[in-house]
Amino acid sequence: MTNDVKEIFGSGGASPAPPAPAALAAKVRTLAPSMTRSMQRVAEAVADDPAGCAALTVTGLAELTGTSEATVVRTARLLGYPGYRDLRLALAGLAAQQQSGRAPAITTDIAVDDPIADVVAKLAYDEQQTLADTAAGLDTVQLAAAVTALAGARRTDVYGVGASGLVAQDLTQKLLRIGLMAHAHSDPHLAVTNAVQLRSGDVAIAITHSGTTGDVIEPLRVAFERGATTVAVTGRPDSPVTQYADHVLTTSTARESELRPAAMSSRTGQLLVVDCLFVGVAQRTYDAAAPALSASYEALAHRHRATRRGS
Repeated sequence: MTNDVKEIFGSGGASPAPPAPAALAAKVRTLAPSMTRSMQRVAEAVADDPAGCAALTVTGLAELTGTSEATVVRTARLLGYPGYRDLRLALAGLAAQQQSGRAPAITTDIAVDDPIADVVAKLAYDEQQTLADTAAGLDTVQLAAAVTALAGARRTDVYGVGASGLVAQDLTQKLLRIGLMAHAHSDPHLAVTNAVQLRSGDVAIAITHSGTTGDVIEPLRVAFERGATTVAVTGRPDSPVTQYADHVLTTSTARESELRPAAMSSRTGQLLVVDCLFVGVAQRTYDAAAPALSASYEALAHRHRATRRGS
């Protein structure tokens, strides 16, 4: 079998399992910004019309999108499929799911004059979609490796600015409550000066949706060079921040709108990843985590008790 034929039909050898049909649209949304324009046309075509594209040969899809057979194959591989045949099977499965009677998706574009009830419905739908897409695209092997590193870390530093800085604080607060040493850094100078102190056995986590935030990349680079285990939580799996990450955890890339900036939807996916990391670490360190969490609850219990007026 020639290499060209192998590329189109799949090699038949052992390879990672391709994404499930339901994850295809999420993969397209996540990876499209990093694709070439010709690959984007292929990806958008299969996501918009899975049934129609499933019926096409590799040549037919190339003609439909104004690209080449090689571009179609490269797009299939970037989406996680060994060859175009595997992508066609996933498209057929996705088309079958869409024809099974599910209600059509509502648009999440929010207009200036939308009633508040519509705003609630649209935001709720978009949040659900972001969570579903992030879960579908999350590499659980990378996640498990990050959990292992965190569970055994001497110290964990987390970097993030803006909305991502709030997510960084959320993760460190959770880790502290189960007895782990963790620090969140939003000041870029403090982040770098603390990263210099890291070494093998420590963990550094960078949270940046774009993957291009210099104030987050720089401390991660320093931590990486010092020998710490590094993790990037990003919506762009091929962005600059991943150059210095031992493990990459990808979040969903949702559409922006005038009234819904990227920071809103990206935060939703990031918080899901944070919760997955925290629960995974708590499982691995349960004997120590459970008493620490209980002690933190007890220490704060008196602050949550209702007091009578005038007392």
